[in-house]
Amino acid sequence: MSIKSPLLNRPGAVEAAGADAGTAAHYGDPLREQRALARGEAVTDLSSRGVVTVSGEDRLSWLNTLSSQQVAALKPGESSELLLLSVQGRIEHDARVLDDGERTWLIVEGDEAPELSAWLDSMKFMLRVEVRDVSADWAVAGSVAPVTAWSDFAVWTDPWPRVSPGGHAYTATDEPAHPGHERPWHEYLIPREGLEDAVGASGQALAGSMAAEALRIAAWRPRLGAETDDKTIPHELDLIRTAVHLAKGCYKGQETIARVHNLGHPPRRLVFLQLDGSQHTLPAAGSPVKLGERVVGRVTSVAQHYEMGAIALAVIKRSVDPDEQLTVDDEGELYAAAQELVVSPDAGQAVGRPTGLLRSPRPR
Repeated sequence: MSIKSPLLNRPGAVEAAGADAGTAAHYGDPLREQRALARGEAVTDLSSRGVVTVSGEDRLSWLNTLSSQQVAALKPGESSELLLLSVQGRIEHDARVLDDGERTWLIVEGDEAPELSAWLDSMKFMLRVEVRDVSADWAVAGSVAPVTAWSDFAVWTDPWPRVSPGGHAYTATDEPAHPGHERPWHEYLIPREGLEDAVGASGQALAGSMAAEALRIAAWRPRLGAETDDKTIPHELDLIRTAVHLAKGCYKGQETIARVHNLGHPPRRLVFLQLDGSQHTLPAAGSPVKLGERVVGRVTSVAQHYEMGAIALAVIKRSVDPDEQLTVDDEGELYAAAQELVVSPDAGQAVGRPTGLLRSPRPR
C-alpha cells in the first residue's frame, strides 16, 4: 500500500498510478515540468520509493556475499547498484546502494521494500547486522542537478551510464555518445515528515513522475517492474554495466551471469523505440511489439518527451534485425516504431563457445 505524499496537496497535482502511486504524475503542465527537470531547475517527488537500511559491523561484507556487486569496500558517500538474483540468474531485487559510515541505505521500488527487508532478515544468521524497512520514515526526492539546499541530506548518485569497475557495456553505442550522460541523476533521502519543508527550501520547481519517467526512458535506464518480468536476466537490460561485477563469484545466480556473458547471448534485448506520434496518443505499457504479424516483444515504458515526442523502451527477441521497422499494437491501434539499439544482438559470448576436441586422424 502506497503512502500518500503531502505534495499531492499542491495546486494542480494529479496522482500517478502504478509504481508511482501516492505521488503526483504532474502538477498541471507535464512538458513544462519535464523541461525544468532536464535543465536542473526542478525536483521530483519519489516518495513512492521504498527504503531499507542495514546497520552493523558486518553489513557491507554480508551484502557483498549475497549480491551481484562488489560492495565490501564501499566508502561513505559512495553510490553503487546491486542485484539480488534467483538461482537461475533472474532479477529479483534491484537496489540503489549508499553507505554513510554507519548504515547502508537500499533505495528500491515501493512494493519491493517489505519483501526485501524480510528476505534479508532471514539471511542474517549469526552476523552482526540489523535490517529495517524505514519507508514510513524516509522519503526520496530526485533531481538532475545537485540541490545546494539539500547538501546535509544523504544522496545516491546514479552510476548510469558509466561502466562500473568489473562491469561491461552491452551496447553498440560508443560510451561518450550514450544518451544516459544527458541525464545525471541524484536521489536524496529526506525525513518524510520534513519533505514539504525541504522542497520549499530547495528553491526548485516541482516536476511530476511523468517528467522523471520521460527522462529515464530517453536515457535508456531500465527500471525494476517496468523493464523486468519473472524471466529477466541482467544482460538483457545492459545492467552488467552498473550492477554486476564480473570478477566476483559465489553469489546466487552467478553461474548464469558468467555463462551467458562468456559463452552465450541473452535471449532478449532492450531497445529504444521512436514512435510515430501522428495519432497524438501513446500506446499502453505491455502492448505487443510486432514484426509484420509476428509478436516479437512488449513495450515496457512509454512517454511523451519534450524534444523527441513519443518514445518507449521495449524488450524484444534478440534475433530481430535491428534495421527492421516494428509496429506497436495497442488493442488494434498501430504505432510505427523505429528501433535504436540499446543492447546489441551480438552482446555476450565474450569468450566464445567451445567447439569440441579435434580428433587425430586414424592411422592407416
